[in-house]
Amino acid sequence: MVLKRSGCLKFMYLIVGVEICIATPGRLIDFLECGKTNLRRTTYLVLDEADRMLDMGFEPQIRKIVDQIRPDRQTLMWSATWPKEVRQLAEDFLKDYIHINIGALELSANHNILQIVDVCHDVEKDEKLIRLMEEIMSEKENKTIVFVETKRRCDELTRKMRRDGWPAMGIHGDKSQQERDWVLNEFKHGKAPILIATDVASRGLG
Repeated sequence: MVLKRSGCLKFMYLIVGVEICIATPGRLIDFLECGKTNLRRTTYLVLDEADRMLDMGFEPQIRKIVDQIRPDRQTLMWSATWPKEVRQLAEDFLKDYIHINIGALELSANHNILQIVDVCHDVEKDEKLIRLMEEIMSEKENKTIVFVETKRRCDELTRKMRRDGWPAMGIHGDKSQQERDWVLNEFKHGKAPILIATDVASRGLG
């Protein structure tokens, strides 16, 4: 069962009992505090996007949830990065754990890529982006990823660029997995060489 919004049906499921519950920390605590469920019989705990949850300030909620789960549980934790805060979380919640790392532990910039920082006001961004796109897309086979902060901005910029004739597509967490896969495939094969993505979506781009 997925806990996203409150509702009578979800309350009923929790009262009867479920085998798997997928929830954000805040929503799960809401259900725990109103007494509709408990975690005493929980034997598996999965923390996905642990570093992201810490960045969003969910550490107190995570600790509150973990304190209510039996100590002999099996815990799995996924994280895109491995800063000291995430390492401390692993030390606190996992015992004799196995650490599987994919890629380098230390993040570093690619020295083969020219990086330019252009500080500007918000009202200047769209105009600067279009000028940059004109320069980049003048060469065939070029592909561009534009990262934005919010899903709304992703949709707005994608619509604007498509109205102006740019072959752009957007990707963010509110899109279905099927749609995200299709967009990435279009980008990969050059059918949509401009990809607008949120910073959250960028974590899953390979």
